Amino acid sequence: MKTNTMRARTWVAAAVFGSIAALALPACVSQSEYEEAKAQQNFEEAGDLLFPSGGYQLSAAGQSDLDKNVIPRLKTYQNVKIVVYGYTDNVPVSSQMRQAGIPDNLALSTRRASTVASYLVSKGIDPNIVSAKGFGETHPKTTNDTPEGRAANRRIVITVQGPGATGS
Repeated sequence: MKTNTMRARTWVAAAVFGSIAALALPACVSQSEYEEAKAQQNFEEAGDLLFPSGGYQLSAAGQSDLDKNVIPRLKTYQNVKIVVYGYTDNVPVSSQMRQAGIPDNLALSTRRASTVASYLVSKGIDPNIVSAKGFGETHPKTTNDTPEGRAANRRIVITVQGPGATGS
């Protein structure tokens, strides 16, 4: 009888441990995934600094900011991928923008991200490591219910990903 009780306790303990392990494992990441996430640098730039309201051409102030604060640091990285992400608020694009071929915020954010990526390349960043992606209004940082919130949501995020993202 003792043997059966011990077997039952062992089986219950194994079942409980297995259940805990099954719940915990999906939350784990591999060492390489952890290192990659840790080795990612972000540069967030205010959309209102980089672009005129509703536009996608870089402003002089935006160019100056990128020249002084971002590009010198990007040039220190080796063996990385640079991705420029564009975001907007939820205010629909103007009829003037629609006539210019920008039908919605997704297209506007993509154009802005592409403009910044092209600017980085024009300043000597390797075009083979730069890409751009727009998210439009789909990933707000905060509420769009206030002018301050909308301003915070209009942004460009430049990410540096990969093993060389720790810079020198």
